[in-house]
Amino acid sequence: MPPLIMGVVNVTPDSFSDGGCWPDPDSAIVHARELVAAGADIIDVGGESTRPGAAPVGPEVEAARVVPVIEALSGDVRVSVDTMTPEVAELAVAAGATIVNDVSGSFELARVAARNGCVWVCMHMQGTPRTMQERPHYVDVVAEVHDFLVERARIGLALGVPEVWIDPGIGFGKTTDHNLSLLKHLDVLVATGYPVVVGTSRKSSLGRLTAQADGSSVPDGAPGAQAARTLAAPVAERLEASIATAVWSWRRGARVVRVHDVAETVTARVTIESAA
Repeated sequence: MPPLIMGVVNVTPDSFSDGGCWPDPDSAIVHARELVAAGADIIDVGGESTRPGAAPVGPEVEAARVVPVIEALSGDVRVSVDTMTPEVAELAVAAGATIVNDVSGSFELARVAARNGCVWVCMHMQGTPRTMQERPHYVDVVAEVHDFLVERARIGLALGVPEVWIDPGIGFGKTTDHNLSLLKHLDVLVATGYPVVVGTSRKSSLGRLTAQADGSSVPDGAPGAQAARTLAAPVAERLEASIATAVWSWRRGARVVRVHDVAETVTARVTIESAA
């Protein structure tokens, strides 16, 4: 079965990749419809940035950003709401969202999904968006993420959630090495039987890998690596790495890839299916 492509629409001023690009519901609706036309299977609508260091916004502000977009799209495509706030999730579901994409892995959000018969996407994050990249640490990142997600998924099902998808949370409280280890061992999560969602699109770890690849940075361990380690290619130059990791993820068994560049990802999917 081909992977589902989840297109990202952030109605925010400060998301790491497209913050400010679609600052109001009207522009976000236009962009979302472009992603649907490009082949997105799901549109994931968010109204609060979860980039490293991001501060939360109030539920009224978040809901005002996402609800009109969801209402406009829900008859044309499957819609997901990207939120950590139960009140916003309830309003989004009432507006037509059928997936609650929860980066916090919160049982409150699981209960919203259960009450409304929605999919709950449970993601792993160490810390909060404001603190998650302050020295993330694991003894065994793959085992710890696996155990967290399996426990949460089982409890979510016990609460009445009809379907749970799991997301390792690439970039959410993880170093580049942690992210690569999770991608390398994605089959460990796939083996749980829960549909796996992977979102690598345009993330900073890909920027650092791109900088190493094009020679603007150097690998850890090389002379000057301590300073170079922080260098990253700008967001606009991360497309190839985003496509590569999306392809890697679905070849390892991921069921959904969450991406900004829908048309390019659809092309990659069609190409691989044609060659299979």
